[in-house]
Amino acid sequence: MKYWKRLSHAELDARITAALHNNIDYRRKISLGIPASQLDTKVFYDQATFLKDAPLLRAYVQNPNHIGCHTLGSSEAFFSGTQELECEVIELLSTDMLRAEPHSCDGYIAAGGTEANIEAAWIYRNYFMQAHGASAGHIALIGSEDTHYSIAKAANLLQLPWYSVAVDFNTRAIVREALDETIHKATENGVQYFIIICNMATTMFGSIDDPDMYAEAMNRHDVNFRLHIDGAFGGFIYPVSDAESNLHFGNPHVSSVTLDAHKMLQAPYGTGIFIARKGLMEYVYTREASYVHGMDITLSGSRSGANAIAVWMILFTYGYFGWLEKINKLLYRTDWCCNRLRELHVDFYRHPRMNIITMKAADIPPVLAEKYGLIPDTHEQTPQWYKIVVMDHVLLDHLKMFTEDLAAMQENASAHIHQRSAAAHRAQ
Repeated sequence: MKYWKRLSHAELDARITAALHNNIDYRRKISLGIPASQLDTKVFYDQATFLKDAPLLRAYVQNPNHIGCHTLGSSEAFFSGTQELECEVIELLSTDMLRAEPHSCDGYIAAGGTEANIEAAWIYRNYFMQAHGASAGHIALIGSEDTHYSIAKAANLLQLPWYSVAVDFNTRAIVREALDETIHKATENGVQYFIIICNMATTMFGSIDDPDMYAEAMNRHDVNFRLHIDGAFGGFIYPVSDAESNLHFGNPHVSSVTLDAHKMLQAPYGTGIFIARKGLMEYVYTREASYVHGMDITLSGSRSGANAIAVWMILFTYGYFGWLEKINKLLYRTDWCCNRLRELHVDFYRHPRMNIITMKAADIPPVLAEKYGLIPDTHEQTPQWYKIVVMDHVLLDHLKMFTEDLAAMQENASAHIHQRSAAAHRAQ
């Protein structure tokens, strides 16, 4: 690992303290024009003694604004200290986890995976328009039917058609023939440029798409494409758990990646991450933001620097090997539960390097799903699937209780069927 190391609490505190010191201090420097401030001290008391041992809380109180993209060009100098920590996060993730060449990517901490996915679609729509002279009617989004609903939002906002590709019901793998048929249908409708959404763990199933399958299909149909990986859930698991993964910047087909730190990384909400190869983010430069120092090329504009510091703290608290240990602990729990479900003859889908188990609803009594907070694939109709996500708070004890209750319900159901059969036999 080039950057991803474990730091002590004292080292974390010293780095964050230095970064905050390099930001503007409104009490010590007169600044009449900047439309920003620390949190209101009448409400958020900034002299509390516990703050000296809580660098992240100090960051929230100082309230740095990280408008812009700090890996590209200049930015607002008022918050240069904490902007540097955000740059370290983007470089660490792109290089040490997503296998990019050093200093070959740009990125920022977004408000979540939805924003990051929309940012990708926005960039590629503009890229095709500006670099290829395409019209909006010739550009489309494409991805599997298990793709996150944020892509439907992106299609609606950007007024682009959205083509959904069928997957196998049991394996959740993209059906190769369906992909070819979908591309053919789109091209017949005039589409010449495709924005591919390739999933690194779908929300409901944790299934993994193959970016090379998409690229080969696009090349067969002789169409232009850009490929974005939605790793909002799997991005902090799969690159670590599967050494053979091809969903990273070492794959030349991959142009950008979405990650979500407020899922597996357990950061505060509002910490999605967007990372793209250099030379792409400029396509969404908003020139009208002329009073902002540097280029505003993010969807969110003003955003919390404290969230970037939270991600930085988590990454450097664990280091790579600490994170590897945590992921393997969760995968062990997932393996244990899957083995127990097989013993109970429950039909389920689970990617072997992911921590999501999605069980066919026919095998799960609804009362049990409600008791254990299982998530259905739909709330509007009768569900076909229920899922378990083995997060840090899902202990083996909890999984044991669930599978024991399931076994007891199976036994009761079997005994009831036997009693009814015996009664029917006696009636004859």
